[in-house]
Amino acid sequence: MSEIDPKLIARINELAAKAKNGELTEKEEAERADLRKAYLKEFKAGFRTQVENLRVFDKEGKEVTPKKVRRIQKEKGLRDDD
Repeated sequence: MSEIDPKLIARINELAAKAKNGELTEKEEAERADLRKAYLKEFKAGFRTQVENLRVFDKEGKEVTPKKVRRIQKEKGLRDDD
């Protein structure tokens, strides 16, 4: 799983602190919006990877991973069963 770029998070936090004091310029507001989009894109990609690598088992030990996830795992070569 890829980690979100720490520089991206640091810059978002810098702009958030500035915004809290009401000191953001229009250019910084636009930058903040772009950074938020980039952050969400990276977050969603990482979350998707986690879900795609997930296997779910019931109390009896039987795998109950959703079919859609199993299909994606097969397509990516992450499983060879079923």
